[in-house]
Amino acid sequence: MNVLRGQCLCEKVVYEISGKLGPIYNCHCSKCRRFHGAAFRTRTSIERTQLTWIKGEDNLTDYASSDNVTKSFCKTCGSPILSYYKNTPDVLGIPLGGLEGELERVPEAHIFTASKANWYKITDDLPQYGTWPGNEARVRKTAGSKESKGLRNTENSRVKEKAAKD
Repeated sequence: MNVLRGQCLCEKVVYEISGKLGPIYNCHCSKCRRFHGAAFRTRTSIERTQLTWIKGEDNLTDYASSDNVTKSFCKTCGSPILSYYKNTPDVLGIPLGGLEGELERVPEAHIFTASKANWYKITDDLPQYGTWPGNEARVRKTAGSKESKGLRNTENSRVKEKAAKD
């Protein structure tokens, strides 16, 4: 089974993702750009059960960036770690910048290009979508599901508890 390790800049938060990643997208929405301090966020979706905390789960803090999305990041260095969603509580959004190792997938498309940074020019041949690439479910799709499914049993208590509170 493929296992990827991820960590924050200060290395106080370390995690592993087992199994395959969902589709990868470069998101150009203004919230992703601001949260990542970059022209876009390269992201994927995984099932909650794929994530294992190695250390530092208690060093995360959250910010509700919208009614549906909450971002978790290291409270020491500010590195973005994951996103979770009220409407798909079994799915986690993972920024690829913190992952180490070989990925089996590459980005499929640029999304939310209608709000991309005007100073950035997309120079590859990937498809571009002004908003969602069809619908939100396509972006939240995980490798193990046709579409996002209901919550499964998980060891990730912090993320599960946060989703239940929201």
